[in-house]
This record gives sequence, C-alpha cells and structure tokens, in this order.
Amino acid sequence: MDWSVFGRRWPVVLLAGGWGLLAPQMTCGQGGEPRTFAIRGAKAFPVSSAPLENATIVVSKGLITAVGANVAIPPDAWVIDGKGLLVYPGLIDGFTDVAVTAPPAPSGDAAEKPRVTSHGPEDRPATTPWRKAADEVNATDPRVEGWRSAGFTTVVAAPKGGIFPGQAAVLDLAGERPGALVVKSPAALPVAFETSGSFRSYPDSLMGVVAYVRQLWLDTNWDAQAAALYEKNSRGTERPKYDRSDTAIADALAKHAVVLLPGNSALQIRRAVRLGQEWKLNCVIYGGQQG
Repeated sequence: MDWSVFGRRWPVVLLAGGWGLLAPQMTCGQGGEPRTFAIRGAKAFPVSSAPLENATIVVSKGLITAVGANVAIPPDAWVIDGKGLLVYPGLIDGFTDVAVTAPPAPSGDAAEKPRVTSHGPEDRPATTPWRKAADEVNATDPRVEGWRSAGFTTVVAAPKGGIFPGQAAVLDLAGERPGALVVKSPAALPVAFETSGSFRSYPDSLMGVVAYVRQLWLDTNWDAQAAALYEKNSRGTERPKYDRSDTAIADALAKHAVVLLPGNSALQIRRAVRLGQEWKLNCVIYGGQQG
C-alpha cells in the first residue's frame, strides 16, 4: 500500500530539497529511489485505528513495514521530517476530473452552431461555477479503476473546461453509488487562464482573461455587500440583480473552498502568487494538466 504526505505548504518542494542532502547516505534502488525511508514526527491516519500523533512510518521496498509512536528507524533509511504533516494510507490526486461525468459532445445541428460571442465581462464567458463535481459523480468512470490500481484512493475532482469550470469535491474512489464517493463539497474553486486562441470576442487573450477574472472577483464582492445591505433594509434599498456566477462563487468561498490557480512555470507561479495576494484569496497553486 502506498502512502502520501500532505503538508501545510509545498510538501513536494521540501522533499526535493532534502533529497540532494541525504542521497549519498542511503541505499538506493535501480531507479535511484531509496529502498527504505521513514516519515518521522507526522500525524498518521491508519485505516483501522484512531489517528496517531508524532508517529513514524517506515516503508521498505514499496511496502509499509511499521507504523507507530516508538518505531525503530533502519540506519540506511531516508528520514523525512514529518512535523506538521499529515500522512494518509493512499495517494491523493490533488486536481483531476476522474469520477466526474464529462458533458456530452455536441452533435447534429448543435455542432453547426457558431460559438457564442461575448462582448464583455457581464456576459460571463466560459464561466460555470454553479456546476458541482459532487452532483456529477460517475462511479462507473473506467478511469477510477486505473487510478486505484496506481495507488490513488482519493481525488480532488472538478468539472473540466472554461475559465471557471465549476466547484471541486474531495472524492474517495470506492463505492458503487455516487453519494458514497463524496467526502467534501465544495472543496475548491479552480480557475484556468484559458483562451480560445482568437481575438473575435472577449476575453480571447491572456490579458483579457486575467482582467475578466479580476472583474469577476470584484463583482462577486460587490454583489455580496449589496445583498447584505438589502437584507438589512429591503424597504429603503434597491433590490440587487441576481447573478448566477457571482452567487455560486460567493457561496463556495463562504464554505471555505480554496481557489486553485495554475502554475506550470516560474512565470505562472509568480503570477499566481501575485494575483492571490492582490485578490486576498485563500489560494493553492497547482501544476500540470487536469486529469
């Protein structure tokens, strides 16, 4: 069984930094990976017992050999400082659309219709934040078995496509009914700086997409404040207009959903950090492709 370590901040970067210092002292396999490693001082979540504080997990040749508070660490093990980290018995895919039903592809007359032209942010292009992965779970998705065979027991899954594709949910990859898979919803609100590759409508450039996302955050904040004022004094205040996107985003953020921003290069990471700080959002940067 595989174990995956999730810390409060950048666990992969921390592990990669320690590798170079410890590699000369440990016995490695054919691919350069350590034959034995130990995660020390973490909070472990065993399958069949209560969580263990300040635990040590020893893994040798891909198998868990010991878990506990007083576990002896082999002298040749690669030791990982687990203080402040959480350890679960299974890999967790942090962003995917596995186990989420994809929308049907257009066919017939629908395929012949031209793309809807957007003239500004009020048209809400490529924005469907009201879609919820928890409502679109597909327990028969053939990819589920593939992920499980690779050691993944849990995923953070979201609908796919667009700038605001929808709300992500934490799913366990076990169970026959969709409701049995859902652990938490909403868990995250992904944002993708996607463009269609042309300049025929807004926002078909990276600058336009960033400007649109910024405007949507501003609109969401303004609508939330307007709604609160209206609730306090409905007689003396003009009723704010309903916006489906703003309402869905505000509801997700109110439920502590984090915002996922893409970062596949140094430039994209710097951009995501800057935008997250500017927008004062609880953000997580994700790399790679969704899937």
